[in-house]
Order: sequence, then C-alpha cells, then structure tokens
Amino acid sequence: MRIVITGASGNVGTALLRALHTEHDVVGVVRRPPTQQGVYQRADWRLLDLTGPNAIADLRQVFDGADVVVHLAWGFQPTRDTQYLTRLGVGGTSAVLQAAHSSGIGQLIHMSSVGTYAAGSYGMRVDESWPTTGIASSPYSRDKSAAETILDEYEQRLGSTAIPIARMRPGFILQRAAASGLMRYGLPGYIPMQLIPRLPLLPLDRRLSIPLVHADDVADAITRAMDHRAAGPFNLAAEPPVGRDDVAAALGARPAHIPSRVLGTLVNLSWKARLQNIDRGWLDLAFTVPLLDCSRARNELGWMPKWTSTGALADLLDGVAHNAHADSPPLRQRSMLDLLRRDVTEGLISSRRLP
Repeated sequence: MRIVITGASGNVGTALLRALHTEHDVVGVVRRPPTQQGVYQRADWRLLDLTGPNAIADLRQVFDGADVVVHLAWGFQPTRDTQYLTRLGVGGTSAVLQAAHSSGIGQLIHMSSVGTYAAGSYGMRVDESWPTTGIASSPYSRDKSAAETILDEYEQRLGSTAIPIARMRPGFILQRAAASGLMRYGLPGYIPMQLIPRLPLLPLDRRLSIPLVHADDVADAITRAMDHRAAGPFNLAAEPPVGRDDVAAALGARPAHIPSRVLGTLVNLSWKARLQNIDRGWLDLAFTVPLLDCSRARNELGWMPKWTSTGALADLLDGVAHNAHADSPPLRQRSMLDLLRRDVTEGLISSRRLP
C-alpha cells in the first residue's frame, strides 16, 4: 500500500512511522526533511510547504498513485502570528483535500482534535455527535473547527462521490520522544526543561479534567482506520481522565488551588509581555474541552489504548527529565544555549516565522 503522510516527522507522525509495516510504500511530506536514520529511514521524504502558492499542484504530484493520505501537518507556533497558523492549518487542510480529490485517492485520514469540540460539557463525556464549533478564545481550537467545516462542506457537496474521510479526534497527545519538541514550544528558552519534574508546587485549578492519549495509541488507531477503510469521526483517549492531583503526583509536587480565571489572567499578561510562549487560549482549552466517549473507535476499529493516561503522562515527564528527543527537525534536541541564541538572533519562537 502506498501511504502519503503530511507532517510525518512530528509527534504523531514519528509514532505512525514506528507502527507501519515495513512493506508499505511510505512518503513523508514535510517542510524540513529529517536525516535518513532510525525510524525516519522508513519514508521517502518530499519537501513541501503547505502554505506555498503552488501547494495544491505540488501535492497532486506527491499524491499520484497513493492509496491513503494521512494529514497530520499542523502548526503550534508562532502563537503571535495566527494568520500564518490559519494558513497552515485551515489552508493546508483545504489544499490536501483538493489535491486528494483530484488525485482520486482511496481514503483520507485527517488529524482533528478534542479541541474541535464546543464548550458546554466540561468534565463530562461526549461522543462524536457533539458540536464541532470549537472554543472561541483558542486560535488552535478555532482552526481545528474550521478545518472540519471544510471537510463537512466537501462531503455535503459531493455525497457518495466524495473520498472516504476518517477524522481522528484525540485528546492531548503525549510521548517520551516528543519531550524536547513539546517543551520547546511551551517553555521560554531561559527555563531548562529538566526543572519541570522538580517543581515543588503545582499551582493549578482543582477542577482540571482532561483527556490524554499516548502517541503510539493514536498511531494504532490510524493504522486500524486504514485496515478498515473507515470513514467518519473517532474519539481517542486513554483512561482515566487526568486531573490536577494526577499531574501533581506525577511531578512529585504539592498541588495548590489557583482558579483558572486567575491563571488565565497571568498567562495572558506574561504572554503579552513576551515572558513565555503560550497564549491564554491553551489554558482556556484545558478548562473547557469535554472528556471523550471512545465507544465508536472501540466498536468499529477494535481500538483499545495500551497506555493509560497516567502512564502516557509519566512517559512524557520521564522524557522531560532526561531531555528525550527524536532526530527530526520538530522533535530534535536543542540546548538552552541554542534556544537563547535563536531568541536573540531570530526572535522569540512565538514570533518568528519558522519556529
């Protein structure tokens, strides 16, 4: 089977490369191709920018002869350039869909998110019928919702002639190998990530209740969707839901209740002052998204996560403590000195064009 994966060198893409059988013909579409070593030897890499003016035509060439396209590419930084992130996330999804349709591929698997869901059911489980209108204060959530709207309109317009589209809607995705990449996007360069597992105090709202899932389990769901030629949305999350005390226990820290509205104000002020890289929308997302009912993935794909949510969290934190990383550009190791150098010479990661 010929499989094309956009964003194949990122968090989920790296896990998917590990999961795919070696007999598959795999093409990775990325902006920064990785070195051909380790798991990244399993793909034929194509350099392509989904925000480029010729993205659709370039994608058509790559998609020619493909059985499945897995669309994982997404941007998380720069948080101060939301127009670029929208061009990449929403515009990139539109380009992939148009190219996939004109190339006549057999199936499109789109990486959506719990972030596509509307507010109104925090701490409660929802199935795939819950509204996908997103969280207004989160640029990430708005773009995930807009991307699904593009898929909705395509399916409504073409009906039975549309490409079968499976939409994976996972909770927050963690794995050890992504520790360096995830922390780099979330922490300012002047804070060594190895300090995180040594926090003595965790100031967080006691109401926190979020769905987590390990990247390996998301990759397993994607391969099952391929095998079943599945279509439609699938929630993906591990058990149990993770709360503030679970995070504190994993860190060995003492929990302290700080209302989310106070935290939101602090996050917003520090982001505007350019002291850290995460906008308030991410905190709003954590205290707004629902929990996930994963019955459909279990019943239709036979999917059961191998990792518990607390196990996935522990795996990430072990990676944080040991500066774990992978060899691709999005996940590779960066020293604090390198991060500070780029902050000074190229601008903060929340502002510069190429994070």
